[in-house]
Amino acid sequence: MTSKTILITGCSSGIGLDTARRLKARGWTVFAACRAPGDCAERAAEGFTAPQLDYEDPASIARCVKDVLSRTGGTLDAVFHNGAYALPGPLEDIPAEAMRAQFEANFLGWHDLNRHLIPVMRTRKKGRILFNSSVLGLVGMKYRGPYVSTKFALEGYADVLRMEMAETGIDVVLIEPGPIETDFRKNAIKQFEKWVDWKSSPRRAQYEESLLDLLRKGGSSGVQWPASAVTDAVEKALGARRPKARYRVTTPTRVMAFLRRILPTRALDWILSKG
Repeated sequence: MTSKTILITGCSSGIGLDTARRLKARGWTVFAACRAPGDCAERAAEGFTAPQLDYEDPASIARCVKDVLSRTGGTLDAVFHNGAYALPGPLEDIPAEAMRAQFEANFLGWHDLNRHLIPVMRTRKKGRILFNSSVLGLVGMKYRGPYVSTKFALEGYADVLRMEMAETGIDVVLIEPGPIETDFRKNAIKQFEKWVDWKSSPRRAQYEESLLDLLRKGGSSGVQWPASAVTDAVEKALGARRPKARYRVTTPTRVMAFLRRILPTRALDWILSKG
C-alpha cells in the first residue's frame, strides 16, 4: 500500500465523514469507521473501507484494528479519534451508569484503541494520533457536565501522551472545535431521553419552564461553523513536518482559550453561565 493510511472514527456524518471524504480525495487510504453497521454499509457504498467500531465495545475495537492492519500489511500512518456523543442535563440528574457509558464512548475506548495502535506506530518510529476535543475541553458550561468531563480528561490525557511519545516519532495532536454544524445535538437529545428522569428531578419546574427547551435548541446565538473547518485543521496537523500540540477551530474556541488565561475563575463562570 503506497498511499498514506488513516483510521477515522465516527464517520457516519458530520466531522468524521467530511474529513474522510476530503482525505480520500487527497489520495489517502481512509478507513472510515462507524458505530452502526448500517452507516458502515453506506460508507462502503461510497468506496470506503468502513470497519465497524463502537468505542463502548472492546471486542469491536480489536476487530477493527485487525481488519485495518490486515489491509495495510500491519502499518498505519495516522488515527483521528472523532466518534463521540454528549449527554446533556444537570449533573445531579445524571445516573452513574450514564456517566460510565459517556466515558467509555468518549475517553476509555479511545485509550483502548491507542493501546492497539501505538505498538504498530512504534515499530516504524512514526505516526500521528489526532484527538477531536472541544472548546468544552477548555471551559465548562452548565448542563453539559458529562461531555465536559470527558473532554477535560482527554485534554490531560493527550498532554501526557504527547510528552511520553516525544522520543518515539509519534506525534499527538488535539483538535479543539467550537460549535460545528453536525447531528450532534440531535444525538444528544436521544441520550437525554434515554437516561434523564427529569420528571422526578428537584428541577422539574425548571425543566418545564425553560430547561427542556434550552437542551433541545442549544444556546442563544445559534452560530455554527461547517464541518470542513475541522477538516482544514486535521489536514494541517497531518501535513505539518512538526504539528502543533493544539489546533483551535472557530472563534469561540480562541476567545474562550484567551478568557480562561486572563480572567479570574468567578468572572469566567459569570460569562459562561450566560450561555
